[in-house]
Amino acid sequence: MKEPLSYKAAGVDIEAADAFVNEVAKLARATHSPSVLPHSAAYASLFRLDLAGMSKPVLAGTCDGVGTKLLVAREAGRYRGLGQDLVAMNVNDLLPVAARPLFFLDYIACGKLDPAALTEVVAGMADACKAVGCSLIGGETAEMPGLYSRGDFDLAGFAVGLADEEKLPRPDSVAAGDWLLALPSSGIHSNGLSLAREALFTRGGMHLGATPSGLTRTLADELLEPTALYVKPALELHRRFGFKTAAHVTGGGLFGRLAKLARPGQRLTLDPSSFGRPAIFDLIAKAGAVSPLEMA
Repeated sequence: MKEPLSYKAAGVDIEAADAFVNEVAKLARATHSPSVLPHSAAYASLFRLDLAGMSKPVLAGTCDGVGTKLLVAREAGRYRGLGQDLVAMNVNDLLPVAARPLFFLDYIACGKLDPAALTEVVAGMADACKAVGCSLIGGETAEMPGLYSRGDFDLAGFAVGLADEEKLPRPDSVAAGDWLLALPSSGIHSNGLSLAREALFTRGGMHLGATPSGLTRTLADELLEPTALYVKPALELHRRFGFKTAAHVTGGGLFGRLAKLARPGQRLTLDPSSFGRPAIFDLIAKAGAVSPLEMA
């Protein structure tokens, strides 16, 4: 006679998942503004909109992940920074339309729930949400053996922001003589990690604990530096000066992203000597013989 099969025996531990959700819910609640409405029977999260002072309020939404930075974090056993990465990749995408982040949701998919590692990820999300005034109002954790191997997990985030249609940036107003302002990165952020890993580890033979010449920190420190949160400085710039257009420089790099800022017949001029470049980029270029165009 066959032994009765349970969900847990099939690889999905509901009790462990419930315990994890109860623990991270405490972290999420610490980010809640008064706009978050508690509702014991709700499967959806509730958020009260404050539209005071807005002529034509509009909502903006984003969805993004952190790519293969997950692999670097897993090898290093350091997960908290991934939470900020996930929040930053989403709330920063709201800024080109001058939208203030209201709330954030996450999706975690894994082969086998690792409560310690994933609690660190959510703690990082909560810290980042508090830093930008955004409420972490919900999420989903899916344990999917067979689809993901034990130890593997993936992250996705979703941010919703609020903007005033009357004050949206107007790309069609970009004109000759306009200044291009840049906010500095904290490092490699959450794009280009596949190229960096190939250059540094596969071709360069380096390891995460190494501190190569030209760096003052280990490669783990450099590659896992959390993505910068641009919400406060970008929105303050827009409040004071009203920027005409903006780009969150992620996939596609400077050329790919900035090319979209210019109108037909216009061109942007950058002076590389006017801004510095973190040393990790020079190391990646050298180790992988990566061309300047590819690095940009």
